[in-house]
Amino acid sequence: MSAVAESIAIPDTRLMADALRMLAIDAVEAAKSGHPGMPLGMADIAVALWERHLKHNPRNPAWPDRDRFVLSNGHGSMLLYGLLHLTGYDLPVDELKRFRQLHSRTPGHPEAGVTHGVETTTGPLGQGLANAVGMALAEALLAREFNRPGHAIVDHRTYVFAGDGCLMEGISHEAASLAGTLKLDKLTVLYDDNGISIDGHVAQWFNDDTPARFAAYGWHVVRDVDGHDVDAVDRALQDARAAARPTLICCRTVIGKGAPAKAGTHDVHGAPLGAEEIANTRRALGWPHPPFAIPADVRALWDASERGTTAEADWRRRFEAYREHYPHEAAEFERRTQGALPAHWRDTVRAMLRDADSAAQTVATRKASQQTIAVLARALPELLGGSADLTGSNLTSWPAAVDIHADSTGLQGGNYLHYGVREFGMSAAINGIALHRGHLAFGGTFLTFSDYSRNALRMAALMKTRSIFVFTHDSIGLGEDGPTHQSVEHAASLRLIPGLDVWRPCDTVETARAWASAIERDGPTCLLLSRQNLPFVTRGSDQIDAMERGAYVLRDWPDASAATPMRSRVVLIATGSEVALALDALAPLADAGIAARVVSMPSTSVFDRQPETWRDAVLPPGVPRVAIEAGVRAFWRQYVGLEGGVVGIDTFGESAPAAALFEHFRLTTQAVMDEARRVTACASRVI
Repeated sequence: MSAVAESIAIPDTRLMADALRMLAIDAVEAAKSGHPGMPLGMADIAVALWERHLKHNPRNPAWPDRDRFVLSNGHGSMLLYGLLHLTGYDLPVDELKRFRQLHSRTPGHPEAGVTHGVETTTGPLGQGLANAVGMALAEALLAREFNRPGHAIVDHRTYVFAGDGCLMEGISHEAASLAGTLKLDKLTVLYDDNGISIDGHVAQWFNDDTPARFAAYGWHVVRDVDGHDVDAVDRALQDARAAARPTLICCRTVIGKGAPAKAGTHDVHGAPLGAEEIANTRRALGWPHPPFAIPADVRALWDASERGTTAEADWRRRFEAYREHYPHEAAEFERRTQGALPAHWRDTVRAMLRDADSAAQTVATRKASQQTIAVLARALPELLGGSADLTGSNLTSWPAAVDIHADSTGLQGGNYLHYGVREFGMSAAINGIALHRGHLAFGGTFLTFSDYSRNALRMAALMKTRSIFVFTHDSIGLGEDGPTHQSVEHAASLRLIPGLDVWRPCDTVETARAWASAIERDGPTCLLLSRQNLPFVTRGSDQIDAMERGAYVLRDWPDASAATPMRSRVVLIATGSEVALALDALAPLADAGIAARVVSMPSTSVFDRQPETWRDAVLPPGVPRVAIEAGVRAFWRQYVGLEGGVVGIDTFGESAPAAALFEHFRLTTQAVMDEARRVTACASRVI
């Protein structure tokens, strides 16, 4: 022990907790920015979990059977960074000193892919908890699929730190209710019940009986645990391990524990303590060491490298025994947890596109999606579908799907989950499933309800998760349900999220291509699908190959031998149900001496990533353009320019049959022709 520890006989657990406290204080002070209150308050809870229960290996953060730790109250990021640093992850002290600085590995909130050991990006409160539900679900399903008697190769737990803010957010209700219903017994949430948020004492605006709420969800609840008593938290964690349901451990804590003047106040929540309070805290804790200095004996108490390496080595020995008895299952487990697609994947895609083309069906793209899913499910055992209580409308299930449910014995396996009316919770859980690895998860709802999911979609894009979001009823084409359900701005707004691919296919073949691209991508994808039937479009093999580029020439300009001389040219750009309008305008425009090229652009983001040579070949510079989509016009100006034309809709919809709505809002072939004439006439005058 250090000299200080010897002189005042500080217990090892106290030394460990105080090391976390001081790293957080020093890093926040160095940055002049951050949230020291939660790390100070939850340090003892962290000691109990990380030193006595958490199964992890700092030398291999991606070990498949590690426990998952999620800091849902991500503003307290320095607690996690301190834990990673002290336990032996690749996070040197210099990175702690660069907390919240440009390009450091210690950003203001934890970010997956930036810092080794960070399982998910957190900060938007409640989403970490919902991610964890997805992780726990993924573990339970993989265990049922791969474990065999005497060979438990999937056996890990998911732990969450959460605060009052996480539990005030509505997504916590969605996620916790689902977890309780599914009896996810390896999920444990440690609730930092400190009674403080940014505005002050939460009793004025958050007076829920939180334990009763979680008990009503079907959780096992451990009440009134002293969050500053490591042994008490340890006992609660042992209790959780024996429960047949998810567990909430309610830990009473003092925010800013150890800071003499600011502990227990909102002043310590989100601001540095300041030099004077830091000095007083050092004296109060009996911690005389300079900033960022951790005595060697305290580091030794925390170092988990040897313990983690031993745990992983034991698992790998057991996995090799499993491989000897079940070689196919072992190879499949490795493939799936590595995120690799089957060796025959490209053949599957080619056959799927060929079959969709030869079938030549006129169906809604939601139906085309269902047909595609059925094919994919046979090729991809990792496919895990679901819907937010709209299975029959989204058509996200398929004939061979097996519903996931829980009975008196616990969760029963399957590959399709009815998420209930929980769009936000579903989307965040899908992100958690993707982060866990082992499944390709998708979930469906109506496009207009993507607003409920939007922040989870943004987080998927930020984390680059392979999450797939199916949104049907994509426009006024859904008809009589009216403007509350008719998407107008949604396609454009989703396309504005960096890193999110959005596909709006026009028929069965484009739908199959969109699905294939979503599965192949290391990042999230939204599929926007129609309720109404869309006509099948004939195309050549070169055009089918070109679909994966996001936009391609579906019909080219008439050649020079056309009967009617062409006085001008125009490019018609369309997506989804409006591709048919562009195609229908070709002949009448040609009769009027206007040569039109139809470009189908099912994915603007994919097209934008193509080389300039491809983009110019599809959309030749200098040729007037008209974009056609049943959505807001402004988005399309980047493709048609200020001089180009857009046929769209800039108001909310109406309640009426779909055909009447397209006429009413002038989403018609005639409107396309009128815009084409206008832009070509303007171009001629300029010339």
